[in-house]
Amino acid sequence: MSKKSFRITLLVSLAILVCIAIVPFLAEALPTFNKGVKEQPRPFHNGDIIFQTSQSGQSLAISYATHSKYTHCGLLFNDGGNWYVYEAVGPVKKTGFREWIGHGDSSYYVVRRLVKSDSIMTEATTTKMRASVDKRMGTGYDFYFGWNDDLIYCSELVWKAYHESTGLEVGQPKPMKEYDLTNPLVQKTMTERYGNKMPYDTLMISPGEIFDSPLLTTVTEGIK
Repeated sequence: MSKKSFRITLLVSLAILVCIAIVPFLAEALPTFNKGVKEQPRPFHNGDIIFQTSQSGQSLAISYATHSKYTHCGLLFNDGGNWYVYEAVGPVKKTGFREWIGHGDSSYYVVRRLVKSDSIMTEATTTKMRASVDKRMGTGYDFYFGWNDDLIYCSELVWKAYHESTGLEVGQPKPMKEYDLTNPLVQKTMTERYGNKMPYDTLMISPGEIFDSPLLTTVTEGIK
């Protein structure tokens, strides 16, 4: 073997040995997403409200009617060191933060919090808020956007959880007729759901109404 070949072989061998040596350290340093492993700290508080642009079939119609890009929302709670979004999306359920983010358009999200959160969102208050959500766990999704608790939709869950635990109204519920119903897609969606019996006077609360509440301030926004 020539001296040049010997040097190349030696360098390759050394490189392989170095790689083998540092792999365990790299594995330790890289984030892991295994079930049960605690996530890195995030700037969230229990009860924060998280918003996204849903990719559901009704999302665009909601956006047209409410003049807001935010068409889905939920409540953040930390369980066992990991963050979950409690949401009304099928049945009311909790979804892991990362999974929830992945359901939104471009994985974009915004988190908002009460302006006076430090004095209002005490441990007792967040316990009440959890209880408000827990009693609705498993409740089916309300495609008709009614105001009773037989079925429930995303922003209704958030609004009622806040009202029942703090007495505050994060956004003002208003009759359907006060939303913008002029867009053809909105009219088509409404006709498919209600036929000729439009519930124009039924109170509704949209994700956009909650997002715009002056009681809230943005905590963070971004992609994952």
